[in-house]
Amino acid sequence: MKILLLNIKITNMQVVLLKDLENLGKKGEVKKVADGYGRNFLIPKQIAVLATKSEISKIKEQERIDAGKAEKELGLFQKIASQIDGLEIEIPVKTNKEGGLFGTVGAGQIAGKLKENISFIEGLPENFEIKKEQIKIDAPIKELGEYETTVEFPHNLEAKIKIIVIEEAEPARKEIKEE
Repeated sequence: MKILLLNIKITNMQVVLLKDLENLGKKGEVKKVADGYGRNFLIPKQIAVLATKSEISKIKEQERIDAGKAEKELGLFQKIASQIDGLEIEIPVKTNKEGGLFGTVGAGQIAGKLKENISFIEGLPENFEIKKEQIKIDAPIKELGEYETTVEFPHNLEAKIKIIVIEEAEPARKEIKEE
């Protein structure tokens, strides 16, 4: 019986992560990993690249650019949040004879009305919109009245707005003359 002993030497390599990877690290970090893991999994799946001086400098430059963009974005969202904080928005709705609403006023309606009311903000990008997912309502709005709600923005910013649900004015009815 022969016993074959292999002299296996496990070496480590350094890689720069291109994506966040659970149990390993975040995008842009330099990590030491086993050669096989790096060459057979991380690099082929474009999760990481070999940590050369040029790759590290590219990543650092990209981080610097991203930080600048994030700073500009933060400034824009701070400006928007401060200007709409305390804004009052009237939403006309159809009601029944008892004054109850047909349906509810939802985040989608509020976002639509808010979009109409924020055109006064200078420097607002043309394609900027507030999505219904950013509107936080405590409970569905089913009655006429005033409600306070929150609009959430990136960078943990928020603005409080007042929603005033009013009865929609009925269009004037044409009287039919009897002949």
